[in-house]
Amino acid sequence: MKISDLKLRFHELLDASYGKEEVDVFFQLAVSQVLNKNKVDIALQPDYPITDAEMVAFSTIISELKRHKPIQYILGHTEFYGLKFKLNEHVLIPRPETEELVDLVLKSEGSTHRSINVLDIGTGSGCIAISLGKNLPYSRVYALDVSETALQVASDNAIYNHVDIEFSKADILNDKTSLEVFKAVQFDIIVSNPPYVRELEKQDMQPNVLYYEPHLALFVKDHDPLVYYKHIATFARQRLKPKGTLFLEINEHLGAETYSLFDAEPFENVELLKDFSGRDRFVKATLK
Repeated sequence: MKISDLKLRFHELLDASYGKEEVDVFFQLAVSQVLNKNKVDIALQPDYPITDAEMVAFSTIISELKRHKPIQYILGHTEFYGLKFKLNEHVLIPRPETEELVDLVLKSEGSTHRSINVLDIGTGSGCIAISLGKNLPYSRVYALDVSETALQVASDNAIYNHVDIEFSKADILNDKTSLEVFKAVQFDIIVSNPPYVRELEKQDMQPNVLYYEPHLALFVKDHDPLVYYKHIATFARQRLKPKGTLFLEINEHLGAETYSLFDAEPFENVELLKDFSGRDRFVKATLK
């Protein structure tokens, strides 16, 4: 089989489920993974021969895509903020909106080279903490997560990207435990992309998210959808430095409610910010 034949096979088997454009992306990522060839190589070498062993690898990828397994989990990695991150089903797949969250933090620091303490709450793959550590070389970055398996993935990613992060296992919903873990540290910046999808929103989610990504990192109960933000606020009151800043990714449907939670003592300069799609996606707040 030639590479041009393989492309046709991807489309024949997957277009009905994903659409032509997304299958094009899948094909390019798969070829890059198995053959180490980029988009230009594919265009210039349509008759490139594929071995039987390589076809087995491609067939496995196609089979898992037909089961709606995310391509990032199939390949075992993804890119985020210009860095490569290893992934498995114990951690969320980083989204473009979360890159915007990282960008908000970095823009707030501008070109300053001050030495600061940064905490990422619910680090998952470590994408936020590691991206910040890579771009804030004078900072000391800490990260916590309740999942031991997620922390192992994050730790591996920090090593891979040559960034020094101090990881801790803690549950932000347990105020006593989380505060105790960081009793000797005050933070200039706290950033978090906590679980915020309500159970009632499951019906609107794609199968690749609903059936494969970790529910612990995604969902909250309908009756208390801001539970993580309430505990982050409690934590920030005691561990954020005066004039320190919170940066939070939020549920687009709960922008006003999340804003109101932080638009109260001891926070000030609270902002509700939109993502690139015009949706309420971030809250920024400063401790007085």
